Amino acid sequence: MKMKKSKKPPQKKEEPHDDLDSEEELSPEEHKKSLEKLKNIDPDFYNFLEENDENLLNFGEDSDDNGSEGEEDKLHEPGPLKGDSDESDFEDEDTKPVVGKVNLKLISQWQAELQSEGKIKLPTLTTVIKAFNAAMLRVTGDESSQGEFKVEGSSVFNAVIQMCVLYLPGAIKKYLGMEQSGKDPQKCKHFIKIKGPLMSYLKDLLKLLSGVTSENILTVLLKHLHQMSVYVACFSRISKQSLKKLITLWSTGEETVRVLSFLCILRITRNQQTSLLDLVLKAMYMTYVKNSKFVSPTTWPGINFMRRSLVEMFSLDLNSAYQHVFLYIRQLAIHLRNAIVVQKIENRQAVYNWQYINSLHLWADLIAATSNKPQLQPLLYPLVMVITNTIKLVPTHQYYPLRFHCVEILINLSKETNTFIPILPFLVEVLTTYDFNKKHKKVSMKPLDFSCILRLAKSQLSENGFKDSVIERVYALLLEYTANESHNIAFPDISLLAVLQIKQFLKSCNVSNYTKKMRQLMEKIEENSRFIDRERSKISFALNDEKMVAAWESNIKAKGTPLYIFFENWSKINKIQKRKKVSKNDETGVELPMIKRPKVLDGAELKTNKDKDTGPMELFPSDSEDDTGNFKMSDEENETKPKEKKLKKKKKNKNKTKTSKEVVQEEDIADTEDVVQDLSVSDW
Repeated sequence: MKMKKSKKPPQKKEEPHDDLDSEEELSPEEHKKSLEKLKNIDPDFYNFLEENDENLLNFGEDSDDNGSEGEEDKLHEPGPLKGDSDESDFEDEDTKPVVGKVNLKLISQWQAELQSEGKIKLPTLTTVIKAFNAAMLRVTGDESSQGEFKVEGSSVFNAVIQMCVLYLPGAIKKYLGMEQSGKDPQKCKHFIKIKGPLMSYLKDLLKLLSGVTSENILTVLLKHLHQMSVYVACFSRISKQSLKKLITLWSTGEETVRVLSFLCILRITRNQQTSLLDLVLKAMYMTYVKNSKFVSPTTWPGINFMRRSLVEMFSLDLNSAYQHVFLYIRQLAIHLRNAIVVQKIENRQAVYNWQYINSLHLWADLIAATSNKPQLQPLLYPLVMVITNTIKLVPTHQYYPLRFHCVEILINLSKETNTFIPILPFLVEVLTTYDFNKKHKKVSMKPLDFSCILRLAKSQLSENGFKDSVIERVYALLLEYTANESHNIAFPDISLLAVLQIKQFLKSCNVSNYTKKMRQLMEKIEENSRFIDRERSKISFALNDEKMVAAWESNIKAKGTPLYIFFENWSKINKIQKRKKVSKNDETGVELPMIKRPKVLDGAELKTNKDKDTGPMELFPSDSEDDTGNFKMSDEENETKPKEKKLKKKKKNKNKTKTSKEVVQEEDIADTEDVVQDLSVSDW
């Protein structure tokens, strides 16, 4: 029977409800009388109200207690609508219903409006930004928050993103009247109107950037962010969020992603240099140290790129950079002092690691790059003292690779800053303290490469490759340093002790391969000394006249010294050999004459056999013309000549097709072309 009662009232519900609405302004007593009339007219409906809404029937009593009409209305609001249906509750909660689904036709219409030659309208920009937000809601899967649009399907999603990436930056620029380059967006007349939508768009763009893993899509989005960097700099919070993400990509991404991330960092920081530069420098340096802990042939290009880009960032404001550089060099000096004072393994390990050496390399590069400006030059002396004492900390044979890395840093500093640094003793000491006549216990198939190691194992010290590599490095570094100082007016005096110690080494060493190299170097140094002596005998000014001495040295440098000419020729050949090792094949881009060898297996055939092998190729294969002649003998040594011709044919075909991804060399990073280009539809 109750069910019948509940069905009856809705049939006559409209009439009393209209009466209540018409008598909304009546007093409580009159309202009570109307309810009593309702009880006599329709007792079934009155019983329905008594069961479902007692507040309405007790209206007069509540009003007497509260004593105000405003409170009566508040009590009356939840009234009879609560008993109707669940749909009414849903309609109350849904404040922003979805207007419509985004389709390709609508996107093409918006795209045409963004590309129109006339004036760009604000509703067009806000609509497009809302559509982008709807696309982001589809990615995040946040169904609770609904916007004005709904994006469904991958084709519509891609079309929305493509429209925003390709056409939105130009439309915003045109709307703000920023056709003139270098104009601050915040000073534009209409910036306040678009500020809110623009902030929302940039937040969504950062979300999209964080969720993308594909390198190609990351590249496109970073190019877009580079275009939007001017607007990112207008919002400090968004700037910090974007810089945090960009620094991560700068340190861990693929080559193109790294470069684009750095260009975005540079542009955002320049636009807010006073507030962001210190934070960015600190964050980038800590990231550099964190990601330079392990060095290998694959990580070297990334570390070199980070170091060079950090030099660029610190050079933005040298006065601000001085505070950071001073603090970090002091920190390195404290670690070194602790290692010298407290002779423990932990303290030595705090100095003899890649993070420490890469930090020294960074500050040396920065001081060398800013040598024409006075701000950072006072830090040159303490940095040189830290590097030289790092070499002296543990001057054993095991740490020869670390010594050579430190000497390379000092040679670069001396050359770029035009400052004399006594480097020769650290190199000649290797020749006089180690016995190169000692017979090796093991035979290595290739010479050791010191470029990615700091410490040698005891087993490596007993190999013949160790002595070969040490002589090679000492020869190369001695030649480079003396060539850089070859125009110095005091060159004969600087090189005298080194020549005497080299002569001592030649007397004591019995290995012909080693003595041949060092005798050649000694003869070139002596020849250069005689050249400087002849030129010095012609001068008529006093040696304490610094200006005249500097002019004389620059004149000699312009003419060219015998030692420097020899070094340049040697350096060209050495670079070709390095590129050959890094690129993993013999194709160097230079046509070298072919040498016909006898039937004995030579280096070229070895390279062919290595190419034929299906196993992983080594990044630093042994040189084909190594002086030691310790090649790995293959099983195919006695193969017939026709097979050799087949191999050569394969090799020619292989050289025709070049690989798309090549290992980035240290010399090529600085010459990288600007990868930030205007986007086109072909990018998609």
